[in-house]
Amino acid sequence: MELKKYKLGELMDVKRGASLAGEHYATSGEYIRLTCGNFDYQNNSFKLNTSKDNLYYTGPVREEFIMKKGDIITPLTEQAIGLLGSTAIIPEDDKYIQSQDIAKIICNGDLLCPSFAFYLISSDAVKKQLSAAAQQTKIRHTSPDKIKDCTVWIPDLPTQEKIGRILSDIDSKIALNRAINQNLEALAKQLYDYWFVQFDFPNEEGKPYKSSGGKMVWNEKIKREIPEIWELLPLFKASDVQYGFPFATEQFTEEITNVPVVRIRDILEGTTSAYSQEETDDKYRLKEGDVLVGMDGNFHMNFWHNNVAYLNQRCVRLRPYDDSTVSSIQILHSIYPYIKAKEKNAKGSTVGHLSDKDLKGLFLIKPIESAFFHPRKTFDEILALFIENRKQILSLTKQRDELLPLLMNGQVTID
Repeated sequence: MELKKYKLGELMDVKRGASLAGEHYATSGEYIRLTCGNFDYQNNSFKLNTSKDNLYYTGPVREEFIMKKGDIITPLTEQAIGLLGSTAIIPEDDKYIQSQDIAKIICNGDLLCPSFAFYLISSDAVKKQLSAAAQQTKIRHTSPDKIKDCTVWIPDLPTQEKIGRILSDIDSKIALNRAINQNLEALAKQLYDYWFVQFDFPNEEGKPYKSSGGKMVWNEKIKREIPEIWELLPLFKASDVQYGFPFATEQFTEEITNVPVVRIRDILEGTTSAYSQEETDDKYRLKEGDVLVGMDGNFHMNFWHNNVAYLNQRCVRLRPYDDSTVSSIQILHSIYPYIKAKEKNAKGSTVGHLSDKDLKGLFLIKPIESAFFHPRKTFDEILALFIENRKQILSLTKQRDELLPLLMNGQVTID
């Protein structure tokens, strides 16, 4: 595959957005301001910005700054490390306004395919040039001119189209799996609320328990009523609780070993970014479906998805007993409000800490199954689908990230 050298400015125009007056920021309206918060830079995709409530703009704006579906954007401000060089695609017409921290990419259609451009700008080759040229202030900045000054080597247009199609097909599958998992999470939360908050689980006749007059009794420990037939258990009795192992820092290695280590930073993404040369007990080994909670800073919570990783210190693993009616989904949703309240209350301190005492103050309700009610089975089936989708997401992401540089530099060719 023959590659030709260009400056990005020969292949595209890069347009800065409008300067939007703060007096027109609003909590509702027709148009939403684009910000750096719209870049999911870890997954190189567009995301809704939920960090602010005044993202609408009610002032006058020129037509050129109203975004169309399919427009490619990139940030001009690095508000998080790794943000420069990220790209995103606008998901719908006439909803978003391009602000001055956002650049729009306009491809020269004779030389550059838009789907290829999306991955070209976010490639390591371009990101490294942007990082090196960025204005070195507390928050680093780039500019349209600096983006256009980047040097790239690209194939002919038909090859670009093939590469763009392959990579976008992978990203479409990843996006689909994420959407399915969001729906599964919503379903699990809806069932949890119905069964364990409203207590309208199916009774022996298949009718909603509380709404049908099921007897409720006051429980002093959690200061609320629970079904008379259900039992309240301390968290440490309702589930198998294990804190992480204090792996020695000097034993960490970038080389792959048989001890992949899950740290607090890994919990949300479900990945392992470190390995240890240190051997440890199997009790620290994670299992598929375990509930993980970070105990410092942000108390991240998630389900784990494989049976090969080991848990690091300042993380805790919660695992339902095999013969229990309590499930991983119930565990996570039961403790979530308390963990997040603790996290919020700790925001004033330098670093928040979740303690053994905090966890030992938590309780779980142990449900009783009936002919119409099998909470563990139902939740486990949902979780199995969720985990399988996550495995596919991780696998596809790995494939895409390995393919991207090979396709961009011509090491892999497409027939």
